[in-house]
Amino acid sequence: MRILIVDDEVKIREVVSEYAKASDYLCDQASNGREAIEMVRNENYDCVILDIMMPELDGFSACRKIKAIRNVPIIMLSARQEEEDKLFSFEMGVDDYVTKPFSPKELMARIKAVCERYNVRQNERYVFDGLIIDVAGRSVTADGEKLTLTPKELDLLIYMAENKNIALGRDKLLSAVWETDYYEDDRTIDTHIKMLRKDLGKYADHIVTVRGMGYKFEV
Repeated sequence: MRILIVDDEVKIREVVSEYAKASDYLCDQASNGREAIEMVRNENYDCVILDIMMPELDGFSACRKIKAIRNVPIIMLSARQEEEDKLFSFEMGVDDYVTKPFSPKELMARIKAVCERYNVRQNERYVFDGLIIDVAGRSVTADGEKLTLTPKELDLLIYMAENKNIALGRDKLLSAVWETDYYEDDRTIDTHIKMLRKDLGKYADHIVTVRGMGYKFEV
């Protein structure tokens, strides 16, 4: 696998690169967001490790542009530990968030987990009557019309479709889709379900409320 390490601190890049090469990954480095975007245009990376606070272009802006260019897993590696930064990252479609100081070994494990999860889902496609969920293409169509979903709405829908007819608690959905233990308010699930139902139109009935627990995708 080839990964891109983006950080304005040379020492951080070198440490991550050293451990990544020991894990048999090919590594490229970028010192800022603009440089990273150009490299993503020209190379098909399996994973991007991205800092937030960088010169020229911050990690949030770089993440948005990278996701528009290529559907590649992104792990944020940042000294910013505020909950809102983590939630904002996940809303943009970031696959994992690691705070500094960090364990290089743990980061390698997270890279492996994110890439395996991504690769397993690449060929998956779910069809429910006129509703088609294309995991590889990161798209959803309803009766032939492409729907516009936020990254987290799409992640939530895919996860529920993968676990169709299974009642899923809000805590389970938070853990699986947002991949964080730091968010204690499960109202975000209710908000995203409400938005998702609106976007699905007549297919919203597939998402059923399980009273006192959470939701399920019913077929």
